[in-house]
Amino acid sequence: MSPNGSDRSPRRPMRRKLLQALTAGLVLATATGCTWEDFPRLGMPTPTTEEAPRILSLWQGSWAAALVTGVLVWGLILWSVFFHRRTRTKVEVPPQNRYNLPIEALYTIVPLVIVSVLFYFTARDESELMSLEDKPDVTVNVVGFQWSWCFNHVENVEGSSGDAKTSKELDAIPKRFKDDFPANAGGVYDCGVPSTRNPQNNNPGPTLWLPKGKKVRFVLTSRDVIHSFWVVPFLMKQDVIPGHTNAFEVTPNREGTFMGKCAELCGVDHSRMLFNVKVVSPERYEQHLQDLAKKGQTGYVPAGIAQTSHEKNRETNNL
Repeated sequence: MSPNGSDRSPRRPMRRKLLQALTAGLVLATATGCTWEDFPRLGMPTPTTEEAPRILSLWQGSWAAALVTGVLVWGLILWSVFFHRRTRTKVEVPPQNRYNLPIEALYTIVPLVIVSVLFYFTARDESELMSLEDKPDVTVNVVGFQWSWCFNHVENVEGSSGDAKTSKELDAIPKRFKDDFPANAGGVYDCGVPSTRNPQNNNPGPTLWLPKGKKVRFVLTSRDVIHSFWVVPFLMKQDVIPGHTNAFEVTPNREGTFMGKCAELCGVDHSRMLFNVKVVSPERYEQHLQDLAKKGQTGYVPAGIAQTSHEKNRETNNL
């Protein structure tokens, strides 16, 4: 019996609070918009390129490693809390150890093993994802600017004359990328402004058309500040940096219109830098290029800021 004559144990309120916290955590974990089919992807969208499953696998593996580490850490914490707490009958100070060499060695080795394993899989997948083929099927120069996007299709298109390799508008692109351009590629382009919308679904931003089943190389350039080119279901994004050209390749394997956005805070209207990616059959893609040529959107828009001296030296050393 407690001093005030009540039989109520002081531990009961704590147990009740713990039960309420566990119940709230269970509700938060289950009352989401995801279905059981979405759960294995752990929040990632459905992959729509041949390369995306590799990224999804790395994501899932990282979460699995984090879960195992979290269970171990929280298990040790809770074990200490429940089995080594001070009780009313044991008020003396427990034995004090100055050091415990096996445990200290464990605390050092285990994090090193975890980091090494994560580093290995990350480096392996990054090396594969960032590799470039000698001659991609399609090349698109993505030009980021405040506050929208332009897409230069480096293609041989009927009605468009010129050569992408010597075009002044593409001077910002290094020679190592130009060497893979098709010969005598006059090209076509499509540009957007923040008020541009996709005519099919009314989503904001310009629409980049891509052919299904073809290797697409994105050559990324900027006219002003750092942006980031992110097609959400491609599970791949890369910075668009003024004075430095980045590139990566994907092979879309699912037709449809997908959302894209700038993933780098680039200024006051960053949230309006949206775009769409429409994946269609190769035949429909070629027809779209012809449509752009008929509209007079031939040649190329300026790709971006020319490379600085330091960056030019780096490019020369990589040749």
